[in-house]
Amino acid sequence: MVSPQLYRRAIPAAARITRWTARDGWALRRFDWPVQRRVRGRMLFLGGRGDIFEKYLEAFAHWHAQGWSITSFDWRGQGGSGRLSPDPHVGHVEDFKLYIDDFRDFWAHWVTEGPGPHVILSHSMGGHLALRGLVEGAAAPDAAVLVAPMLGLHSPLGWMLGERLTGALAAIGNPARRAWRGNEKPGATETRQALLTHDPERYADELFWQSSKAELLLGPPSWRWVAEAFRSTRMLREDPRLKTLSVPILMLVADCDKLVSPKAAYQVAAKLPDAQTVRFGRELAHEVLREVDAVRGRAIGEIDAFLSARAPGRA
Repeated sequence: MVSPQLYRRAIPAAARITRWTARDGWALRRFDWPVQRRVRGRMLFLGGRGDIFEKYLEAFAHWHAQGWSITSFDWRGQGGSGRLSPDPHVGHVEDFKLYIDDFRDFWAHWVTEGPGPHVILSHSMGGHLALRGLVEGAAAPDAAVLVAPMLGLHSPLGWMLGERLTGALAAIGNPARRAWRGNEKPGATETRQALLTHDPERYADELFWQSSKAELLLGPPSWRWVAEAFRSTRMLREDPRLKTLSVPILMLVADCDKLVSPKAAYQVAAKLPDAQTVRFGRELAHEVLREVDAVRGRAIGEIDAFLSARAPGRA
């Protein structure tokens, strides 16, 4: 068996990078890595804000070797899916509903391309959009994994004041202007790497892809994106449909995450009828699947056990 590490800086030979066209004609960059024999099922990966699917090739290789056909795409306005701001280094969106519309239409097409089980693996913003999509009926997977899900922002102002302030700032001038100069959050004393992962080599993998394909590089979010993130996460936390969601869900939560709120994740998990939660401490920053081997190995083991139990695949 080929080591998954070999894929960290190389696209697998059997994988395809194509374009998928949204309902309004917008082209999203798509990744597919099919399994030809002994197919266990199909996995759709939804990345976070500013993510590119290249960052997760090592993780994809692990599940591909188990028989999962892997699909992912770059969200509208980031990675290789164009920009929604005149500044190519600003992550902008007017309304998170655009993300949900793309997710809904992509899912409807994707599930027809091959037999299940169909599962969702998601990270950060992708975890928020996955869960929001489930409660709004955009997708109906056999199981879903939310890794460090963005169900609330890590804000010193609190959620209510943060939403009000960022909404006001987004309403002044150009809402697509950058919310801050750099890093992953304003006023951070930690380096970007420290906010994401304790593994410098895996962090360097992302820099490799950004230097190899400069068009994939994205910087800070716009004020509109931040305001929408506060609003959309609040709406989801308050959604009564969480209590009736039947999809089995696994949440991996970092108690020391400085980008998204673990408190919000636990609040939401408590409302879900069929949810398991795995907690991590100081050993985890934010990017669980790109952490040091010991932490990453535990996370992958928990995901494997969950999928074996809740989406066992075809015989």
